[in-house]
Amino acid sequence: MHQNAQIVMRGFQAFAEGDMATMKGLFAEDATWHSGGNNRWSGDYTGPDRIVEMMGNISSEAQIENELHATLADDEHVVVLGKGQLSRDGKSFSGNTVFIFHVEDDRVQEVWTIPADPYGLDAFWAD
Repeated sequence: MHQNAQIVMRGFQAFAEGDMATMKGLFAEDATWHSGGNNRWSGDYTGPDRIVEMMGNISSEAQIENELHATLADDEHVVVLGKGQLSRDGKSFSGNTVFIFHVEDDRVQEVWTIPADPYGLDAFWAD
């Protein structure tokens, strides 16, 4: 497995285990996470602290299981094709997402999440 893919997979494993300290260490100091959709979690999060805080808040509000289908990597990027199962307050959502990671100097520099069903994801997060 490509070195950049190993970095990203460590992040997915850390998220699944609730290990936010490991996740934080994978991001560059000026990393930005771009979260797709039009819901309360959509938008840009800059810096490891804000990124990990956002992920911790999401995981405290919903049960999340990610099933990764494919990982494609080169010397600058990692693309992960996955399916997320989310549940909270009697609601559930299942949908595919494309994650695009830009990796530089063994740290994640930038991430874009692109949900295949942004409307369904937005409805799931609606109050």
